[in-house]
Amino acid sequence: MSLLNVKSEIGELKKVLLHRPGRELENLTPKWLSQLLFDDIPWLDLAQKEHDAFADIFRKNGVEVLYLVDLVAEALENDKDILDQFINQFIEEASITSDTLKLIVFNFLKSMKSTKDMVSATMAGIRKDEVPNFTKRTLSDYIRDYPFITDPMPNLYFTRDPFSIIDNGVSISKMYSVTRSRETIYGEYIFKYHPIYGNKSIRHFYSRQMIPTLEGGDILVLSDKILAVGVSERTHPAAIEKLAKNLFYYNKTDFEIVLAFDIPKSRAFMHLDTVFTQVDHDKFLIHQELRHTIKAYEITKSKTHKDKLDVLPIEGKLDEILSKYLNKKITLIPCGGEDDPVSSDREQWNDGANTVVIRPGEVIVYERNHITNKLLEKYGIKIHKMPSSELSRGRGGPRCMSMPFVRE
Repeated sequence: MSLLNVKSEIGELKKVLLHRPGRELENLTPKWLSQLLFDDIPWLDLAQKEHDAFADIFRKNGVEVLYLVDLVAEALENDKDILDQFINQFIEEASITSDTLKLIVFNFLKSMKSTKDMVSATMAGIRKDEVPNFTKRTLSDYIRDYPFITDPMPNLYFTRDPFSIIDNGVSISKMYSVTRSRETIYGEYIFKYHPIYGNKSIRHFYSRQMIPTLEGGDILVLSDKILAVGVSERTHPAAIEKLAKNLFYYNKTDFEIVLAFDIPKSRAFMHLDTVFTQVDHDKFLIHQELRHTIKAYEITKSKTHKDKLDVLPIEGKLDEILSKYLNKKITLIPCGGEDDPVSSDREQWNDGANTVVIRPGEVIVYERNHITNKLLEKYGIKIHKMPSSELSRGRGGPRCMSMPFVRE
């Protein structure tokens, strides 16, 4: 089997990447919450316990669990030049402008006991009061009341977004917000320099250097021939066309169709996978507002021009569109139920429509979404409930928090 293999949303999961929340959550403060894309401050100790329970569900079902911090450390620790390159690039992308401060931060990171500790420090955010020899030097130091030299990355436990495994390759995201843009540096180094995943046989379908934004939560692999991508607040239509060209022409995959779904541009509809996830061969869990007419577009190779695309608008209900392209009758299960808009909105806010499949008809869900969970069981779906009082504060569910590397 290939190092990476994701040709569906529901094939039996064999290997998955997670990020156990770290000190970056403790660097959230009320004053800077909106800047860091959080609505509340999770309690780290309980968030870690919940995340450990999440990882244990995978392990008990025969899934190998990888951790982001481990892969990054393994990519860096055997080559001093690559390690130094990473630190310098991290400092540049953190927008540190003072040459003196650049040197101080470089030496601070180099002084860590291990490469893993250093990587964790870059994720957590570097506070001014933890760096030796930090003194106010610049006008910004005196005027801006900000406690960090480099921002924390509290969204990192949503490993689905910074890069996405498609087929036997990877799409490294160009993030929508400046706050999350540095998260993709870790994927860049894993897929360039890791002793296993830096393999040249792994194809790259998108790059963090691209201009149009594309985030992994908008990408669903419906089959080995069909990819679904959300046109969301965070993924631009031009990025979907670039991705399609890379899949159709430059990397020559087996994909024949990209379905672009135009979803509302709001935080409640952050990514396609927050409103739409597959739970079985013929069943999808959806936000109830998607049951009616949705704008979708079929993207294929041009029939008349080499290296061009044909775009065909599709009108219709979501179940009709999916039934047509997947060649089977599709059942849509509405998050929170069909007839209770209060429960639907509440459970949607807590990512009731965001599940990750272990094997066909078997998914991991947040235990708090009890109406949706009962509905899934009614439709014959086996569910594994995970605790979620703290993790859900980041506005993402089990699929958001997991990046499959290998599915059968």
